Amino acid sequence: MSYVSENSLHDAVNKATTDLFTFAYKHVIKPNFVFNHTPDVAHDQMIRFCQVTSKMPPLMWLLRTMLDYTDPVLETNVMGVNFANPFGLSAGLDKNCDMPVVLDHAGFGFETIGSTTSRPCAGNARPWFHRLPEYDSMIVHVGLANEGSDVVIERAEHAWRNTESMQTSISIARTNDNLVGDLNEGIEDYCISLERAAGRSAMVEINVSCPNTMAGEPFTSSPEALDRLFTALDKVDRPQPTLVKMPLNKPWPELKELIDVLAEHNVQGLTIANLQKDRTGMQIPSTWLGGLSGSPCYAPSNELIKQVYRDYGERFAIAGVGGVFTPQQAYAKIRAGSSLVMFITSLMYRGPQTITVLKRGLAKLLKQDGFDHVSQAVGIDA
Repeated sequence: MSYVSENSLHDAVNKATTDLFTFAYKHVIKPNFVFNHTPDVAHDQMIRFCQVTSKMPPLMWLLRTMLDYTDPVLETNVMGVNFANPFGLSAGLDKNCDMPVVLDHAGFGFETIGSTTSRPCAGNARPWFHRLPEYDSMIVHVGLANEGSDVVIERAEHAWRNTESMQTSISIARTNDNLVGDLNEGIEDYCISLERAAGRSAMVEINVSCPNTMAGEPFTSSPEALDRLFTALDKVDRPQPTLVKMPLNKPWPELKELIDVLAEHNVQGLTIANLQKDRTGMQIPSTWLGGLSGSPCYAPSNELIKQVYRDYGERFAIAGVGGVFTPQQAYAKIRAGSSLVMFITSLMYRGPQTITVLKRGLAKLLKQDGFDHVSQAVGIDA
């Protein structure tokens, strides 16, 4: 394989293209085509744009040639899965698997599709999003809108088997609709989707911490409820590693009780963490419902990552998510204990070239500190 970092001409073109994308997004695209619409409209237009452009092979070739930065220092193996780089799209953006072709050619190491649910789900009433640019954040209140795991997982499997370098993960959650019942109903709901996903992606993520649903988060309310869920999920035969998406705002003793339960089950990784619920010190209208993404998640998620890495070591691989806008912030998550790093909000505020900025910057930081591979830096600050 020829790496961009090892070809001086390709490296120069990649850097120049990235700088051009950064300038164009900041001064042209964001003010005139993104922020001049409500975030709900801009989100829907972005999904449609990816659907259309993914069907244009010459454009996808140009995207990969110009924007995809590759460097052997970024390659890693996590939970037995090989990644071209540790950066991935977090669940919540590509709910119906409309973006994998574009993300693959842009150079993502992986993407998390969904969250998807056993039944099609309309989600919460609009608006789903509110921008908070003063906090580098968005309020998210989607409520797991998706077309149903039977449809979404079929697309995800096709994407996984046809990407050039990107891995895929399927995020599974409990359906958010008026058929929600007791814990037994919720367990059955998760099992249906996991059975559909078995063997059809590189990874699977179980989302037990979505804060924007009618049922709430019953499986993180007690260790006993979580144990019941994963006792049932353990019976689903699946070859791919399983991560669990954890809540951000639980006190450490309570969260540790939940993680102790997961340590006894067929779980290889933890996604840390979901949306921020604490609005202390922030000027936000009370009528804006939902959880906070982006920068408000950064420091608390890093602390949780460090704590989990200290207490559990290599028992769980950690996928760190929350507030990653710069290479330095991504590097901090890795040094805290993350083997993988996910983001969403910075794509909207900084632009699609963010993936390239993060990869180039992380590679530079790793080499400056004498690392040959990103895995060597995982957890060194914990």
